[in-house]
Amino acid sequence: MEVGQMSTPRRIGAPDAKNRTVLLDAAEQLMLEEGYAAVTSRRVAAKAGLKPQLVHYYFRTMDELFLEVFRRLAEAGVEAQAQALASPQPLRALWAFATDPAASALTMEFSALANHRKSMKDEIAHYAERLRGMQNETLARIAEEHGIDLERFPVGFLGVLVTSLSRVVGMETALGMDSGHEETLKVVERYLRRFEGEAMIPGAELAAPRPTNSD
Repeated sequence: MEVGQMSTPRRIGAPDAKNRTVLLDAAEQLMLEEGYAAVTSRRVAAKAGLKPQLVHYYFRTMDELFLEVFRRLAEAGVEAQAQALASPQPLRALWAFATDPAASALTMEFSALANHRKSMKDEIAHYAERLRGMQNETLARIAEEHGIDLERFPVGFLGVLVTSLSRVVGMETALGMDSGHEETLKVVERYLRRFEGEAMIPGAELAAPRPTNSD
């Protein structure tokens, strides 16, 4: 159907319907296990144990399904980061949040998908800006508490530095790469101890994250 072409409205399942949630779960799991290219209406339905027709009963297009999977993960991510930043050791919690292997793997899949879908690219950018704003507020407070010169090291720079470094480690781990990670983690741990002291939970010092098993 061309853009602008009229069509008969089709009934879409209620947003809170149980089957809708099951389909979203199935699509997310397929992306994690096999990548976004494996997410077809038939594969999603089979994974969910439902009839293929139900996929398009709840989602008009596969693009809509992908967007809803992403939005659900994004909102959970915003909540998880808010909890991390409110913790007694927000920098450690932020690092753990950004290096989660499963989240990193899904981030790569959605980024690849966004190369072909502008709506997904816009959604990712919106979500990323929300997270960055939250991060920068906390980093500004920590910088002020420790007398960091914010003219020399602006909050925007600190936000990019902290989150990009942790995200690279997480994404490389998801790819099965660990070159330079041990050295990086030692340096990061040294600065975490400087700003937040020893890890409050014994044994919670930084360690290389383990790749997600997607076999």
